[in-house]
Amino acid sequence: MIGVKRPLILAAVGATLLAAPALAQTVPPPAISVTGEASVSVAPDQVQIDGGVTSEAKTAREASDANNAAMGKVLLALKGAGIEEKDYQTSRLSLQPQFATSSKSAERAAGIVSFRASNRVTVKIRDVTKVANVIDVLAGAGANDIGGINFSVSQASKHLDEAREKAIADARRKAEIYAKAAGVTLGEPISVSEEGAPVPLHRGKMAAPMAAGAPVAQGEETLSVTVSVSWAIKPAQ
Repeated sequence: MIGVKRPLILAAVGATLLAAPALAQTVPPPAISVTGEASVSVAPDQVQIDGGVTSEAKTAREASDANNAAMGKVLLALKGAGIEEKDYQTSRLSLQPQFATSSKSAERAAGIVSFRASNRVTVKIRDVTKVANVIDVLAGAGANDIGGINFSVSQASKHLDEAREKAIADARRKAEIYAKAAGVTLGEPISVSEEGAPVPLHRGKMAAPMAAGAPVAQGEETLSVTVSVSWAIKPAQ
């Protein structure tokens, strides 16, 4: 029985010795992990604005017909102002009954007194200097609900690349501070990752209704990036 067990014990010991180097290789190398942040401010070069028409009549058909005719004039005015058809799109269309009172118990007794039809269109303006002109065109054509202005940067990725370079530089600066304080030398980067999707911080956004001739300030868009970087470290020389 002893002669049978001895080879098994030797085999188990040999397997353990062979596995030891493999386990040692899984230990991650010494590193310093930091995050780098950077942002760039860019003047917006395009804008979206909402404009619509609301009509009210005694019947649903009358309200709908009046609203369709009014919105038809708005769309013709946009086309006449040089806005391409691909740059404006219907964003909301509704037809709702109107009651004599807001009390739910009284609504059933009073019944429907009228219908309200609404049609809104979103317009993309590729020249921010023409925002005021487009507002005037919408109002002049009969749009009685204008608002939701939103400035943006069309080539955001180009400017984000600049922010990425600055974020990496910021990460290196932080890592060098930690390395010096810890008495080690900073080596090569082991991993680099961008945290989440970089989203522009909109500063030129307005949701309130606007009147024709209202002043519009485009401001700037702030594009921000955050990266996580791990740097290898080695003993100070």
